[in-house]
Amino acid sequence: MGSGCKLLNIGFGNFVVADRIIAIVNPNSAPIKRLKEEAKEAKHLIDATQGRKTRSIIVTDSNHVILSAIQAETVAQRLMSDSLERFGKDAEE
Repeated sequence: MGSGCKLLNIGFGNFVVADRIIAIVNPNSAPIKRLKEEAKEAKHLIDATQGRKTRSIIVTDSNHVILSAIQAETVAQRLMSDSLERFGKDAEE
């Protein structure tokens, strides 16, 4: 991986390439449940919950749907803080 590839911790030692994420959503709505089932049928579902309750669903630009046991707000905060760190470093260079 190049130095430009940033990984986002989605819990329990699992990571996602941050630049590929298009949505981080709460898993409780009916449309998101349908999205999860469709991804499962298409073999695009990745379960990163380690057997725990799904608390957020991450959608990527490759149509993969990733289940995480970390709250959507927490995942989003991690993504935003990572983006702020990169922005700050880019501003210094």
